[in-house]
Amino acid sequence: MKSSPIKKNPGKKTPGKKNKTSKQWMREHVSDPFVQLAQKEGYRSRAAYKLLEIDAKDRLLKPGMVVVDLGATPGGWSQVAVARVGRGGKVIALDLLPLDPLAGVDFVQGDFREQAVLKQLEDMLQGKPVGLVISDMAPNISGVASADQARATHLAELAMEFAVQHLTPGGGFLVKVFQGAGFEDFLKRMRSRFARVVTRKPKASRDRSSETYLLGCGKLE
Repeated sequence: MKSSPIKKNPGKKTPGKKNKTSKQWMREHVSDPFVQLAQKEGYRSRAAYKLLEIDAKDRLLKPGMVVVDLGATPGGWSQVAVARVGRGGKVIALDLLPLDPLAGVDFVQGDFREQAVLKQLEDMLQGKPVGLVISDMAPNISGVASADQARATHLAELAMEFAVQHLTPGGGFLVKVFQGAGFEDFLKRMRSRFARVVTRKPKASRDRSSETYLLGCGKLE
């Protein structure tokens, strides 16, 4: 693509640029094979295939297990979890955005960073030991890479603190993180709290995305 000889004002937005980007994203979205597969198989989001692939490899979800799903909306991960834990299990989901009802899933709407919301989530557990915490939380993207990375890491840290406090000994923790500043420090802290920590990049995670998943197995006492 040839560059224009006219120097544009760097502080001025190019008309129609945002709209063009939105249209491009929509074209990619509707043609995405995982989006099409999710629609065909009845999953609420393509993200379901991330958890399905990781679970197939690592055998995380077990019948009768109590699972907490952080950042659940629109519910793809909760759908997978509730099907795997069965009637004897329990899935509690949380998100800032509303979640259309899912059979077998208890939902808390609110900001995970607020104590009142956290208490509501804890009350729903009714003292039951948690076998697995899964977190697909991500901040709203501002476009400022350093700020976005810091917010994403903070959410991952909060999710890990919750997991450490509520997981039964030997329990598991799966969390979305982003490569960048703070990643190695977070990985180090996670390794100090779980017997084994591995990295997973499922096929449904887009190649251009810096997201990856860390799986902590065997919470240490």
